[in-house]
Amino acid sequence: MSDAPAGSGTPSRPAGPPPPGAIRKWVLGARPRTLAAAAVPVVVGTAIGWWVVHRAVQVVSIWVVPPSGAQPVRSSVTLHVTQIYWWRALGALVVALAIQIGTNYANDYSDGVRGTDEGRVGPLRLTASGLASPAAVRNAALLSFAVAGVTGLALAAVTSWWLLAVGAACLAAGWLYTGGPRPYGYLGLGEVFVFVFFGLVATMGSAYLQAGRLTWVSFAAALPVGLLATALLEANNLRDIDGDAVSGKRTLAVRLGRTRAGWLYVGSLAAAAVGIGLLAHWRPWVLLALLALPLAVKPVQIVLSGAEGRALLPVLGATGRLQLAVGLLLVVGIVV
Repeated sequence: MSDAPAGSGTPSRPAGPPPPGAIRKWVLGARPRTLAAAAVPVVVGTAIGWWVVHRAVQVVSIWVVPPSGAQPVRSSVTLHVTQIYWWRALGALVVALAIQIGTNYANDYSDGVRGTDEGRVGPLRLTASGLASPAAVRNAALLSFAVAGVTGLALAAVTSWWLLAVGAACLAAGWLYTGGPRPYGYLGLGEVFVFVFFGLVATMGSAYLQAGRLTWVSFAAALPVGLLATALLEANNLRDIDGDAVSGKRTLAVRLGRTRAGWLYVGSLAAAAVGIGLLAHWRPWVLLALLALPLAVKPVQIVLSGAEGRALLPVLGATGRLQLAVGLLLVVGIVV
């Protein structure tokens, strides 16, 4: 029988906002708010790589002819190399964004087919909501990873082939976060992998593309970047802690419990501030990034208040804005 009123001629529809359009649903499924975590390490790493090259001194010998016409005198000129490889920076950004988007789609697909996303309070999930078939979401993830792979291959061809191994590890980490027989995101290792790949690998790798070598200053720059990315993931996992516990997704937040996971979030932000101080050993002006710390006050207050579920939704967006602000100020401090 139809639930429509007699004489209406059309079936009734459930109340609620209309579903997103064909393109918008894929944009939402890519989780745009998480893309700062991919862009910030590339921008910061590129700035660090430029600074390392800028500091490199080249001494060029020249012959100077005195105005009097006397014998030429050999002298030297000190040059600072200021070139930046813009296409490499853009390529690194494409790789980082494509891996992040691919990881988001892969997470959507894997959690959706496992049933983990049922009852989720966070942003739209394509598979769980039925807006896209599991196969379509999986293919979107693979396409994103393919874009990252092709771009990474071009970067490796002009720098070093060992970058292919790093890129392969990044792609594997993106898929195995919630995919495969033993997803590490379900084992409480998500924060560790995010710190390594969105901090150390992405930042130091972007610096390497500019400078051609790994340096301690790029390692120092990777610390606050990675810790902020860790805080972003923890904000997400704090929000989903109840649903993840019911579905068997044993994230680190689930394993620690609500209170200790909240302190892990706060501790990640505090450690990021310490990391900025360490980077100031090389570039004192990066302390400008501490001006963004007031943006952390509101999300920290929410987390420490014991809020749960939907009440934690503002924390993720606020953490993303903090990460973006710190990244931009770090760049300013590096290049000043």
